[in-house]
Amino acid sequence: MRINQEAFLAARKGKKALGDKAKGVGAGRGPGVGRVNGHHQENGMENMTLFEVVKAGKSATQAVVDDWIEAYKHDRDVALLDLINFFIQCSGCRGAVSGEMFRNMQNSEIIRKMTEEFDEDSGDYPLTLSGPQWKKFRISFSDFIAVLVRQCQYSIIYDEYMMDTIISLLTGLSDSQVRAFRHTSTLAAMKLMTALVNVALNLSINMDNTQRQYEAERNKAVAKRANDRLELLLQKRKELQENQDEIENMMNAIFKGVFVHRYRDAIAEIRAICIEEIGVWMKLYSDAFLNDSYLKYVGWTMHDKQGEVRLKCLTALQGLFYSRELGARLELFTSRFKDRIVSMTLDKEYDVAVQAIKLLTLVLQSSDEVLTAEDCESVYHLVYSAHRPIAVSAGEFLFKKLFSHQGPEEEGLPRRGRQSLNGSLIKTTVFFFLESELHEHGAYLVDSLWDCGSDLLKDWETMISLLLDEPMPGEEALTDRQETALVEIMLCAIRQACECHPPVGRATGKRVLTAKEKKTQLDDRTRITEMFAVALPLLLAKYCVDIDKVTNLLQIPKYFDLDIYTTGRLEKHLDALLRQIWEVQDKHTDTEVLEACSTTYHSLCNEEFTIFNRVDIARSQLLDELVDKFDRLLEDFLQEGEEPDEDDAYQVLSTLKKISAFHNAHDLSKWDLFTSNYRLLNTGLQNGDMPEQIVIHAMQCTHYIILWHLAKVSDGTSLKGDMVTLRKQMRAFCLMCQRYLNSINTAVKEQAFTILCDLLLIFSHQIMSSGREQLEPLVYTPDSSLQAELLNFILDQVFIDQDDDSSTDGQQDDEASKIEALHKRRNLLAAYCKLIVYNVVEMNTGADIFKQYMRYYNDYGDIIKDTMSKTRQIDKVQCAKTLVLSLQMLFNDMLSELGFNVDRSSSAFCGIKELARRFSLTFGLDQMKTREAIAMLHKDGIEFAFKEPSPQGEGGPPLNVAFLDILSEFSSKLIRQDKRTVHMYLERFMTFQMALQREDCWLPLISYRNSLQVGGDDDTMSIISGISSRGSTVRSKKSKPAAASKRKLPEGEQWTLFCSSTDAVWMNREQNVQTPVMMHSPHLTSTVLRDPKKMRPEDSYAAAYAMPTEHHVKYQTLSHSTQVTWMLTQRQQAEARQQQERVSMHYAKMRNHIRRGSGLMEDDEEPIVEDVMMSSEDRLEDINEGMDFDTMDIDLPASKNRRERTELKPDYFDPSSIMDDSVLNVSMF
Repeated sequence: MRINQEAFLAARKGKKALGDKAKGVGAGRGPGVGRVNGHHQENGMENMTLFEVVKAGKSATQAVVDDWIEAYKHDRDVALLDLINFFIQCSGCRGAVSGEMFRNMQNSEIIRKMTEEFDEDSGDYPLTLSGPQWKKFRISFSDFIAVLVRQCQYSIIYDEYMMDTIISLLTGLSDSQVRAFRHTSTLAAMKLMTALVNVALNLSINMDNTQRQYEAERNKAVAKRANDRLELLLQKRKELQENQDEIENMMNAIFKGVFVHRYRDAIAEIRAICIEEIGVWMKLYSDAFLNDSYLKYVGWTMHDKQGEVRLKCLTALQGLFYSRELGARLELFTSRFKDRIVSMTLDKEYDVAVQAIKLLTLVLQSSDEVLTAEDCESVYHLVYSAHRPIAVSAGEFLFKKLFSHQGPEEEGLPRRGRQSLNGSLIKTTVFFFLESELHEHGAYLVDSLWDCGSDLLKDWETMISLLLDEPMPGEEALTDRQETALVEIMLCAIRQACECHPPVGRATGKRVLTAKEKKTQLDDRTRITEMFAVALPLLLAKYCVDIDKVTNLLQIPKYFDLDIYTTGRLEKHLDALLRQIWEVQDKHTDTEVLEACSTTYHSLCNEEFTIFNRVDIARSQLLDELVDKFDRLLEDFLQEGEEPDEDDAYQVLSTLKKISAFHNAHDLSKWDLFTSNYRLLNTGLQNGDMPEQIVIHAMQCTHYIILWHLAKVSDGTSLKGDMVTLRKQMRAFCLMCQRYLNSINTAVKEQAFTILCDLLLIFSHQIMSSGREQLEPLVYTPDSSLQAELLNFILDQVFIDQDDDSSTDGQQDDEASKIEALHKRRNLLAAYCKLIVYNVVEMNTGADIFKQYMRYYNDYGDIIKDTMSKTRQIDKVQCAKTLVLSLQMLFNDMLSELGFNVDRSSSAFCGIKELARRFSLTFGLDQMKTREAIAMLHKDGIEFAFKEPSPQGEGGPPLNVAFLDILSEFSSKLIRQDKRTVHMYLERFMTFQMALQREDCWLPLISYRNSLQVGGDDDTMSIISGISSRGSTVRSKKSKPAAASKRKLPEGEQWTLFCSSTDAVWMNREQNVQTPVMMHSPHLTSTVLRDPKKMRPEDSYAAAYAMPTEHHVKYQTLSHSTQVTWMLTQRQQAEARQQQERVSMHYAKMRNHIRRGSGLMEDDEEPIVEDVMMSSEDRLEDINEGMDFDTMDIDLPASKNRRERTELKPDYFDPSSIMDDSVLNVSMF
């Protein structure tokens, strides 16, 4: 077949050369057609194959189909051969069907032949290839099939040759074990079915039109009736009926031959194609397909284990429920599968959950009676989901359910105000917010409703009216709780309108606002300012004594456009607002309210706006009054010889709280507050009877004073002596806080600890970073006593059981108080761990923290683990030494509790061993990066094990020898060379008698030595990891000198292992400790030197792990005799042979567990249906019950004027067995 070159000139521009998968395309064409460079040549004209045209794009699809039809009319065998090769090539097959194969071989034989010619080096094929070109290919492929059927629908598809051949081929390919064939042919068959459905729909319409014309003609009077026309109409109706029957047979063949097998295929993509297309059929031709015989497949597949398949089910159903007419015909299906759809709102795949909620929204629109109140409530609570698409979908469902029903009595209500329709809807929103008692997140509710109900949430005029106006006669007023909820919702709506992004926890990344959104944002902000500039003082006056309402109301001014106060001539309202703020701070002592007042002043005191002077004067007057009052009260409070009463203490405390709250956001340096606060704290230490709240707030205020002073010094705006003053004040305050660590009051100690940690971090060596070397005099390093006190505080206050926590003051039964106490302890631990991470305190102090990892894993495991990770990044060796120190501390604690006779089966010992295993896992898989750290860990562990002599006298095991059993958990992290070196170092501590001992008390030493044997089981992963990650460069035949490390250890911590040997030297006392060099690999021990693929299993594993028969290392003269050395060598060789046998068995086991990768041929090995809900309580029910299984044949419905049809064809298979185990477990190709 030749394709018109002019038709494809545009399509060929820029087309890349076809790859290997297009080779062999077009073989088997008629005589006279040759091939040059992979393309056909005829009469010197280059021709494009069907595959190339579809791959190039769909712009010339119509033309290529027309050319193919012409070729089919000329020689249908040659044209069909081109079409067959088109499907073969679209599957990625390198072979092609020849004319001889087409004439003499069955489809099954052709498919088998094509399978043999498939490219097995790659599992990719056009439908799975990435890139924009191949994404378009799928669309072009589908369009080609649709256009082909559309162009052939009037003649060729009824010739009983073309369609029979194509359907037979696609059915055979869809049954292939080759995924590429199965996937491509299933897509082609489903698109072919969709095209046939369109043809059947056109036939049905034509039949109805013909029938109407026939009836109209027959109903005419005899004189006017045209018998010839009646005869033609009867003949036309007969032809249309025959064509429809033919189309039914084709669709039945595709449905039964492809769909009923592939909708349960092992590949999710194939199952998704089937479900997507059946949804199209039901929507296109609902009279034929929208019944229970086809809907059941969608219902069953909603239990599919793959999210993309479940997603296709929901989108298919959405297409049906969009139409109210179609939705009314889904009553039986909805009643049967409604529970499943509702449960899918909690699907583990977020996309599926979103579409399930949208489907329920459509169901709700079609009928209010389908979903019960319980069904709706299961969706309501999702408005508080952290996943925004789910929350927005749930918000739309909620809005449709509660706010979209407008009765006739509401039509005449005003648009705005208390009596408006929005007033009623806002009340409904408040009621819903209060009823969801488990959630107190108004911002989340507002964000969920924002997309569908922003007009309602922006009706701040109605909200203000509901809060300020008196209720009308007969109207029920809002309760105090409802007013509080309304104020919170109003504030959240204002924030959403001004910030235009979701609340914390729902943000999906920064999104750039469009020009329209920016304009809407500015308009909303202007409207908010104009409205609340007037209303806010009135609201504050009404709710002045209500803490919750005032706190929320005072946050509104930070969203104001302050220019409007001037341009709108609203200065009198600004004065009213400032007066109300003064009233609020005067009446309240609550910290939240005072901080809200401080924040409001900070928002209004902006030098860029003309109102700054007015607000600054009001702020200065307020602060002058507060400071004068504080100084006056303090003098009376600290008078010697007089006992301060409670009233004086309360006055001092309330004034101090206000000053602290304002000092947080405002610089009060011009008032000398440090002296008075320091004097107050010093008096509290001397007398010991200072109220705790006064001490706490005095510390906080002093902390703010120092930070503001530091800010001025850092900016360079301070005077000459300010740095010296700051240094003195900071050090004096740190000493004061250190003394308060010994207070008997827990709250005071916690405040002192928190402030100390902050100051030590701020004034550490980090303060000089970013070019601020002039601040070096301010650096403050804690001494050993302060470090010890900080650590003791953590151990005493953080690592305690819940029942021992005294900070909740007898409220242990209150779950909320327990959570709050745990949160406070986590903050304290995090503050101290930051000191470790930033090298403010010694890293080895972390040993007391790390040893608690297992015991307090649920409470602090994440903090401790992150601290270990950060310290390892700073100094791997020191971190390893800290970890082994923590194990040693636990071991000593166990000895002090249980005595010298260690029971290695006791829970205490097993706990330490498990902790060591966890520590070992934190070192990761790259052994080269942690080589030196692991070696030093073993060194410290060995020295600790032999440090103390035996309590049983000479001949007994050392006191700490059981620690070697714990240390063996780290042996797998040693590389082969280091295992031998560590083993040599161990032998330095052993005597001849120790080497011969076999009693139980010596088992830790024996097991540890075995774990260090080169070729042990623990080294298996080391070798495999080395091969896979580093290849042949991991071990070289010649050692490369290691780069000198920057970190130096004390001379006493450096250790030498048989220094007289040139190959085994690891670290030298005379040189700095550095990353260990790669030693020469002994013979028969390296597997990296050979290609793993070329090694026999017995060579690659046995040779790798076998001990060398002759060590190429010169041993330093040992303390025991040559005879002892010979005996040890013989024993090691015997143990090595045993290890070799075990490794060979281990290799055999590994070979048995290797799973085949996804290759060319594949079978279905597991059932498709699975309950995928987050909650495992729901189970798959008997989903066949209540469904109509009378027929599986496609039976197009009779036209409106035709009452009789032929009998239905028999069922293709028993539908009741679809969900049976025998069907689920069958191998599906």
